[in-house]
Amino acid sequence: MVTVDDIPVSRVEWKGAVRIIRSAFPPIDLFEDIADPADWPLLISAEQKSNPRVTASVGNLDLVPIERRVGGHGASYLMAPFTHVSPDRPSRFTDGTFGVLYVGNAFETALFETIHHHERFMARTAEEAGWTSQFREIILSVHADLHDLRGPRRRSHPALARDDYNASQELGKRLKGGASDGVVYPSARHAGGECAGLFYPDCASALVQGRHLDYRWDGERVDLVRNAGSGEVFRVVDLPDHPTSS
Repeated sequence: MVTVDDIPVSRVEWKGAVRIIRSAFPPIDLFEDIADPADWPLLISAEQKSNPRVTASVGNLDLVPIERRVGGHGASYLMAPFTHVSPDRPSRFTDGTFGVLYVGNAFETALFETIHHHERFMARTAEEAGWTSQFREIILSVHADLHDLRGPRRRSHPALARDDYNASQELGKRLKGGASDGVVYPSARHAGGECAGLFYPDCASALVQGRHLDYRWDGERVDLVRNAGSGEVFRVVDLPDHPTSS
């Protein structure tokens, strides 16, 4: 049994936190609208009469309590992780039955976290080497009271296992059921970095789209990252540090 009694809650206020997502996911019109989130079900019902694909776009809105929904510019990137869930897409703190919004406290942390998971995906596809994937950087602010797994006393917590997510998923389920806003924890992919797994979209705000990034797959790993705007290329080194410009 994963216990939560010994995990303290800390106020986390991060400005300039970073989330990196696939560019293939476009903004969702409903979430970007200025309409009151409480009115969204009525708007969806009306829109479905002329656009039957709207439900697939929005996802399962019932997974987010009305009082915790967010709307307006950039809201797609906050809402979508919670309305588009699947047991086929588990992650560290969820078995896929509920959503978690993951962010890093710095660009390098978010970069190395996404590179790790992208490498695992690409290894299963047997895709040929090349510039195969495009991502976008989302810069945002985090403001939430989170269960805190940081610090030397919690370094050996089973939820921080590098690649085994059984304990962390059980912890996430217990915390979500106990009305937690989420978890803050040390990054397993970037030494010194910190990550947050948020259980509700209103735990973050002030979204700004940053750089567009290209990842190069060499057949075994992501070896290069390119800033699609400037053309600058960075080599990804094996050490859990920031990439060095090439």
